[in-house]
Amino acid sequence: MAKVTRDDVARLAGTSTAVVSYVINNGPRPVAPATRERVLAAIKELGYRPDRVAQAMASRRTDLIGLIVPDARQPFFGEMAHAVEQAASERGKMVLVGNSDYVAEREVHYLRAFLGMRVSGLILVSHAMSDNAAAEIDAWDARVVLLHERPEAIDDVAVVTDDIGGAHLAVRHLLEHGYEYVACIGGTAETPAVGDPVSDHVQGWRRAMDEAGVSTEGRLYQVLYNRYDAYKAALEILADPATRPPAIFCSTDDQAIGLLRAARELRIDVPGELAVAGFDDIKEAALADPPLTTVASDRPAMARAAVDLVLDDGVRVAGSRRERLKQFPSRLVVRRSCGCE
Repeated sequence: MAKVTRDDVARLAGTSTAVVSYVINNGPRPVAPATRERVLAAIKELGYRPDRVAQAMASRRTDLIGLIVPDARQPFFGEMAHAVEQAASERGKMVLVGNSDYVAEREVHYLRAFLGMRVSGLILVSHAMSDNAAAEIDAWDARVVLLHERPEAIDDVAVVTDDIGGAHLAVRHLLEHGYEYVACIGGTAETPAVGDPVSDHVQGWRRAMDEAGVSTEGRLYQVLYNRYDAYKAALEILADPATRPPAIFCSTDDQAIGLLRAARELRIDVPGELAVAGFDDIKEAALADPPLTTVASDRPAMARAAVDLVLDDGVRVAGSRRERLKQFPSRLVVRRSCGCE
C-alpha cells in the first residue's frame, strides 16, 4: 500500500499542502474552522500520519525537550522530572530523560545525544559540570536552561530556588527551639563548593549558626545524598549519647529520612532527644515518622519557568547574571520532627 502523503490530504480536502501543514502544526497561520474540519476529516479518512522525522529535518527542531538529571531514582529529581513533563505537555512537547548518575562523561553523552537529535531545547540539572559539557553546549549553540543549580562552568539561563535562604530558615528555626547547637549533614568532598544546592545549604547553615554566635567547628558531616548511605552514616553519628548532636539539619530530605531510620533503630526519640530538619519537601517527608520539618520550593512553577525559557525565543540574549537567573523563594514547612506540635 502506497504511503499517504500530505499532498493526498490536500487533494481530498480541496486545499493546499500549506494549509494542511497549518492544521497539523496548529499554525503558524490561522485556518478557517470549516477548512480545518475538511482537513481533519481527510486525515481521518486516509489514515494519514505526519512524518515527524521529516518535519524535524525540515525545521531543524523536533517536538522533544531533553532533560538530564543526576538520578531520577531519588525522589526530588523524580518529582522534578514529572513536573517538567507536565509543563512540557501543556506546550505540546514530549520529554526525553537521561540520568547522568553524577558521572561527567555520562552527562556529556546525553548532551551530545539529545542535542544531536535536534531537541527543541534542553533542561539540564548538572552536578559539577565539566569543561567538556560546557564546551558541548557552546559547540551546538544550543538553547539550554539550567534547573535547580548553576555550576560555575557555565553562565547560561538558570531557574533555581533560594537554597541559602531556605537552609538559613530551617537552622534558625531549630536554634529558636533552644537547642545548644545544630549539626549539619552536607555533601561529600566531591561536592562543588560553589553553584551546587547542597553547598548552598551548608552555607545557609553556617550563616544561621554564625548569626547565633554558635561554633560550626567539627559539626559538619560529609554524607552521600541518598537515604541508605545517610542511614549508615547516621548510625555512627548518633551511636554515642555523649557526642550526639541535639539537633541536625540535613541538606536533603533523603538524608533526613535515612537519619530518622537510624534514630529509630537506635531507640532515639525524635524530637524528644534529637530534632531533625531536611530540605526539598519531597512527598515522603510528610509521611516520615515523625513527619519531617523541611524546606519547600515551588517545583511546578520552576518546571514551567524552565520549559517556557527553553522554548521561547530570545532566552540566549546577552544580559547580566541577575537577568539570566530566575530564583524562586524557599519556605519553611514545619512538622513534628523539629519539636513543634
